[in-house]
Amino acid sequence: MEKEILLNNGVKIPTPGFGTFLTPDGATCVDAVKAAIAAGYTHIDTAAVYKNEKSVGEGIKESGIKRENLFVTSKVWNTERGYDKTLKAFDKTLSDLGLDYLDLYLIHWPANELQFGKDANQLNVDTWKAMERLHEEGLIRSIGLSNFMQHHAEPVLAKANICPMVDQIEYHPGFTQKECVEFCKKNNILVEAWSPLGRGNVLDNALLKSIAANHGKSVAQVVIRWVMQTGVLPLAKSVTPSRIKENIDVFDFELSQQEMLEMASLQTDRIGSDPDTCDF
Repeated sequence: MEKEILLNNGVKIPTPGFGTFLTPDGATCVDAVKAAIAAGYTHIDTAAVYKNEKSVGEGIKESGIKRENLFVTSKVWNTERGYDKTLKAFDKTLSDLGLDYLDLYLIHWPANELQFGKDANQLNVDTWKAMERLHEEGLIRSIGLSNFMQHHAEPVLAKANICPMVDQIEYHPGFTQKECVEFCKKNNILVEAWSPLGRGNVLDNALLKSIAANHGKSVAQVVIRWVMQTGVLPLAKSVTPSRIKENIDVFDFELSQQEMLEMASLQTDRIGSDPDTCDF
């Protein structure tokens, strides 16, 4: 299995990625990013709302790795939707990270009808137009969405000059959002999985423990491998150096078709917010 995936604009994105959600700002975050890069991660994912972009940037700087050898993602937060606000939010993100450009910038959540009524789709389109401008100016190599379901994405695609390259959604064994994934694949949009381990909820599953034992791997490694074999890019998150290293050690084994099917048949609940009912 390749360690990079080709996006629809020809840019290569490394898999798996290293997530920083809920990683507190400061030394913990700096050290986690440095440990991730030392372990072999070259794809670092953050967001403005995580309030740790400065520490992520510091970790990147202290890692000693050349900027062009890393793939850095951030996201515009909900309060900054709209054309002008998105441009300003991006400037702050870039400044906080201490970088000259981003490899990927995402709209963190879609504006929904619950909050914005009939204006929701236009707000998403306006935000996307700002993303397109930043891409065209060379400040972002790739642009995409996060938590957009098909009905959120379609109005954006209808008005877009540039097709989104990525949609980052909740995705883990037992919760795979098939309709959204199929829509993305049909439009050549790469799906990224946030919380692929279900915030740890899947780690005690008997089936997963059995499959992990068969391969001499941890449950987390088996889940990350499963996500990758489904054609989705997992974002693994940890602040523990041993687990950070473990989560990227997934290229020396392969799950069988039977194991893939068994894992796909699990039933787990959504752990994050529903894009249609969230009010933040």
